[in-house]
Amino acid sequence: MDHHFVGIPELTGVPRVAVVIDVMRAFTVAAWAFSRGVERIVLASTESEALALKESHPGWLALKDGAPAAGFDAVNSPGLLRSCDFTGRTLVQKTTAGTVGALAVASAPLVLCASFVVAGPTARYLQTADSGPVTFVVTGEEGKADEDLACAEYIGQCMAGGDAEAAPYIHRARTSRAAADLAGGLRSGYHRDDVDLCLEVDRFPFAMVALQEESLLVLRPVAVPDIPSAIR
Repeated sequence: MDHHFVGIPELTGVPRVAVVIDVMRAFTVAAWAFSRGVERIVLASTESEALALKESHPGWLALKDGAPAAGFDAVNSPGLLRSCDFTGRTLVQKTTAGTVGALAVASAPLVLCASFVVAGPTARYLQTADSGPVTFVVTGEEGKADEDLACAEYIGQCMAGGDAEAAPYIHRARTSRAAADLAGGLRSGYHRDDVDLCLEVDRFPFAMVALQEESLLVLRPVAVPDIPSAIR
């Protein structure tokens, strides 16, 4: 299956299929939010939009990058999110790279958001969807973030069939600049377990599909069954 890798600034036209990668930490956090009961995630373009959406929809929650701030209920950290109970809630998410990348390809016929924690299910979803050429949007560092590129390449290998070895890709992510920044406490809203949580391959059994719902880009989990090894 054909696929290529681009940074957000390199996007031209509308991809047929877009897989938006943000390992550290937007789409690891999104997967954790779904595991903690979130029903859907609305991707916002600005923090002010996130707060406005929360204010106009009683019961909605808002999440942002960085340190805690007034009006926001959570920060972009899987370690800080994993103890929350968000059962049945809608979460509005605004981050520096991940949500920006997803909104940049919002008009594509198929948009998935991914990280290592949902890599295998994402690859299987693409296989069963007969999706055609895939554009991987590497959101970090204008397309240069090695943790995001490693995850994209790993998903691409999984899509090609057979059992891809995750270890080399995880090593690249663990030794990336983003991982060093997180481990060194250089990013606000950080938990000491964030790097490890971002590098858990296939922790969750779903892919995350983004669809336009009215004027909003909404991310939802889609369960993807495993494929028995005998028929791979």
